Order: sequence, then structure tokens, then C-alpha cells
Amino acid sequence: MRIIILLFGALFLGISSSSYCFPVVKNTSDTAHFYMQHSYNVLKYSLDINIFTCYTSPYPKSFKGVEVITIKVDSTLSEIKLNAVNSSLIIDSVRLNGSSFNHLNDTLTIQLNKTYFPGEIADIKIYYQHKNVGDNAFYVSGGYVFTDCPPEGARKWFPCWDRPSDKALWDFHVKVPLSVKLGSNGTLADSTINADTLIYHWVSEYPLSTYLITLSSKNNFLIHKGFWHKLSNPDDSIPIVLYYKSGENLSTINGILTPLTDFYSEKFGDYALEKIGFATLNSSFPWGGMENQTMVNLMPGGYSNASLIAHEHSHQWFGDLITCGTWADIWLNEGFGTYCTNLWVEHENGYDAYKNKMNILANYYLNNNPGWPLYNPSWAIHTPPGSQLYNEAMSYNKGACVLHQLRYVLGDSTFFLVLNNYATDTNFMYKNAITEDLLAKTNLVSGQDMQWFFDEWVYSPNHPIYENTVGFVDLGGNWKVNVNINQIQTNTVIFKMPIQLSIEFIDGTDTLIQVINDSNPQYFEFTFTKQPTSLIFDPYRNILLKQATTIVGITDSEPLFPDNCLQVFPNPFSDQTRITYQVNSPGNVKISIIDSSGKAIKKLIDKKHERGKFQFTLPGDLYSKGIYSILFENVNYQENKTVIKL
Repeated sequence: MRIIILLFGALFLGISSSSYCFPVVKNTSDTAHFYMQHSYNVLKYSLDINIFTCYTSPYPKSFKGVEVITIKVDSTLSEIKLNAVNSSLIIDSVRLNGSSFNHLNDTLTIQLNKTYFPGEIADIKIYYQHKNVGDNAFYVSGGYVFTDCPPEGARKWFPCWDRPSDKALWDFHVKVPLSVKLGSNGTLADSTINADTLIYHWVSEYPLSTYLITLSSKNNFLIHKGFWHKLSNPDDSIPIVLYYKSGENLSTINGILTPLTDFYSEKFGDYALEKIGFATLNSSFPWGGMENQTMVNLMPGGYSNASLIAHEHSHQWFGDLITCGTWADIWLNEGFGTYCTNLWVEHENGYDAYKNKMNILANYYLNNNPGWPLYNPSWAIHTPPGSQLYNEAMSYNKGACVLHQLRYVLGDSTFFLVLNNYATDTNFMYKNAITEDLLAKTNLVSGQDMQWFFDEWVYSPNHPIYENTVGFVDLGGNWKVNVNINQIQTNTVIFKMPIQLSIEFIDGTDTLIQVINDSNPQYFEFTFTKQPTSLIFDPYRNILLKQATTIVGITDSEPLFPDNCLQVFPNPFSDQTRITYQVNSPGNVKISIIDSSGKAIKKLIDKKHERGKFQFTLPGDLYSKGIYSILFENVNYQENKTVIKL
């Protein structure tokens, strides 16, 4: 069905104010490389803990640990500072190259045994205890013991430099009862039995960020094993290890995991970590899933949720293999993960299914936009609350929609080449990337300067609000179409974008025109040899993140509906319906939608009109099934039309 007006999300939704400053952040170099400024680089965490007693009632959360942190000194120093939360950890002593310590205000300051100079290596041994407290990082209940660390929970169960940029190797010894199965990052180097104790030794050969370090364990966990064969070398296989409890159905994950890994590997390069690991946990796990490197944790029943599996598995490329350099760049993790989930939908069910999912993401953003930019420079230095950092409307949905819009601007072939080149760049693999890195890669691969796109959609808050007018003028044999594109948002920048216009003619044919909207307001004029009847602004909703109304003035001599001022067709409707109205008296026109209780739930039109006939389209996905009324008001005239949403 042709659309005359597009109403996306919450039409004319008031945008909440925020404390973030704009206009655009055009040069973030001061904060973008903040994550590289540190006096030392952690090379390796070697951790040995005894959690034997945590698996039996009353399930204590206390344990003892011994840790060796290996650092490479970047600047002359005689002490180091680590993150270690006082309410969770007690530091007993330090050894090796550590001589003394002070543990205050969640910071562990260790005096070194000498002054170290750039390039030197130091090993600091720490004896410590975890208190018997719940800290939302180290979880113990009902025979399960696991950790969940985003964004800065690792510091609650072992001392560390707890920033996403400082990736390090992981060597983990853990003592548990014989009945316990335990997974962690990397590969199982060995396991040894000592009387009634099982000692697991996990080793990660690739560096990882502290928030991606985990252990996942349970009394009598069951393990399902398999292999994924690399596309580039089928003789080279990656082990698949699934931890689950008795009674869980693995048919969904077993059916999806190999083709999913194939698909992501085709798009972004071969899976490049040591193993593919998943575990389902109990109800204490606070999320749907967490993408710990090579050891994904899922909620109970998560093995039956294909979308959840697709999201978390994509993080092994975007989030784990390449980790956001600062928390300001969190959308490089979550926006990519959300987008990749819908790419899988497209692969399995076609573009329309993908686009429906993207529309849902955009609608959620438009209804829940908190009003801050996708990239917040201050987050590179000061970690925001989790509700902001992991805001669904922003880091997930807007991030994914921005990638869709980049795909629209660049075209499919260039866009996917950008993602592949980004994901396989050895400057980023097993390391970190920031938003500027993605911009630079986009520019290099596309051969275009895409700074303007990132300025608008990443560094600026909110989105465009279009209030367009279109006029059809009879020139006596020819017809002129006048299009005035007008952005009315006041709380962000003007958004330059290519915009498609679909024009339908009286003979049933149509044409698609693309214009570059790079000023505001902007006027376009087209001439045709046949009569136009409607114009659709952005007909395929390629600009997901927008609100838009387009009012079309129809100047043909025959009235469309001579007996009524207001018409709705089709009615009943499912996807969308067209509302046509005639203005006989110049002045203000109001059109509202009324629910079955008589409450006005949305004002669709409220502006001055000249005489003429006008049309717009009401999208059905914004309303639940039921009976509504459309109320038309013009000067001293009112008309009410009942509509049914199927």
C-alpha cells in the first residue's frame, strides 16, 4: 500500500532534557585514546582459589585466593594501584615484587620492592579472601557457583586493573568437589584429583578484558561436546562445550550453533578463539545472557532461545575478539550484537523479516529515547551507572539502527566489506577498538569521508523530526511536484541524509527518486507528463531513527470524496490505513485518535491548513487491536470516523 504520511514511534514525542553538551563532538582524540594512558600494562592474571565449600548448604560465598599479576611497566613507578572492592575483598599480604600494601576506598595500593623503569616486568603476588557477602559479581546458590562481571565486577572477586582496555592472559586454578563441573575462559589445560578435591586448570592463550573473565560451575553439571570446523581450513576444528542441567533440551542450540558460526565466519572472518563455550545458569543470573570470552552464560532455558544465542555468540567477534576500548564505545559491543542477531534473521527468513525486526528496534528507541548521544566522551573516563551504560534504547537498539542506516548509505557490498575488514584487522583482533577506529575503517574501505554520518548519528543526541509538505500543480498537460523537506527538531543537529521519495501516478505506475537532504529547510521540484496522486517520504523506512509527517496537497479538479470531509481506507486495517481529509475553511486542523474509552491517545495533526484535500497514512504497528475513532476538527466543523485495528 502506498503511504502518504509516515508516523514512526511516538509522534511528536517530547524528548527529555539531558546534561550532555552538544553540538557535535567532531574530534574526540583527547578522550578516544584515554584508555591507552596508564602507568603499567597487565600481561597476565594467574589466580588460584579454593571454592570447595561453596557448593553445599548453607552455600557460603567466602573463599581464599592467591593471585600473581604480571605487569609491564610503561612509566617509572614504585607502586601500582589496583581495583579491589573493600566490601567484598580482604587483602592478607603481598609478595614477590610487592613489598607492602594499603587497601582503602576500593583501591589496593601496592608498594613495589624497587623503582621500575619502562619496559621492565614485575610479578606481584597477592594473598586475599572473598567475604561471605553477595556482591552481584560472585554468585553462590543451590549448587551453582558462577561470576558475572560487567561492567566492573571483576574487582569484587579478585584484585585487578578493571578497565576494558587492559586485556591480559588468564591462568586459573580452582579447587572444587569431585562432583562439580566447571568451565572458564580459554581451554582446560588439565584437571587433577587430590582426595575429594578436583583442581581445574584453565588457560586463555588470547588476552581478554577483566569484565569478560568468568567461571561457570554446578554440582553434577552435564556436558555436551562437539566441534566446529573452520571455513578457511576444515581440518582445523574448534571445540564446542555446552554445560547444562538434567532435563534441559539442547535441540535449538545444537541445531543453530554450527550454521550460525558458519554465517558469522563468512561475514566477519573465521571464529578466532580457543573454544565455543556456553552454560545455562539458575535464576540468580541477572541477565538473558553474558558473552564472557569463549564461555557464554545464559539464563535458565536459554538454550531454547535462538535470538539470545545469536546475540551472545556474535559478541565473540564484536565484544570479545575486538573489545570496546572505553565504556564510551559500548555500542561497538551491544549495537553490533543486536544488529548481528537480526542479520541472522535475514539469513534465515529473508530481508522483510529482518526489516520487521529493525522497525521494532527503532520504535522502541523512539518511545524510550533518553536524549543522550550514542557516544558520550565522559564515559571513557567515568563509568556511568549500568542502567545508562546498558540502556536498551541506546546502546542496543539505536546502535543497531545506526548500522542499518550506514548500510543504506554505503550500499550492501561496501557495508559488509567494512565490517569484514574491521573484524579481521590485526590492529584490533585480540585487542581493543574505539569509535574513531570504526570511522577510520569505514572511510578507508568506502573511499568516502563518513565523518558527517558519525557526527549526526553517533556523536549527537536524538534524531530528525521531519514536517514535510508536498504540492501537486497542474501545468496544463504536465504536472509539477513541489517537495519541501523541513526538519523541526531543536535539541540536536540537522541531519544530512540521502532520502528516497516514491511518487505514484493516476495510471497506477510509480517512480523512485533519491535526493540528498543537506540543508534545512530544502526545496525540491520535479515535473512529470502524468498526474501524480501520492508521494511517500522514505518509503522503505531506511532512515529508521526519525519521526516524520508529510502532508500532500492535491489540486486535481474532481473531489476525492464529495460527500464527506474525512475518509479512512482500508477499514478495518492491519498494517496501515490511509486517512484522507478535505479542508473547506482555511485554518487550524486537528486530527486525533480516540480509544474505546473516549480518551485521546494521539494527536496526529495539529497545524494550519489552506483549502484543499490532504492525505496521510496511519501505521498499524503503533496500536493494539481494537476499535478507535478518528476525530477531525476544522474551524466550526467536526467529524468522527470509527476505525477497527485488526
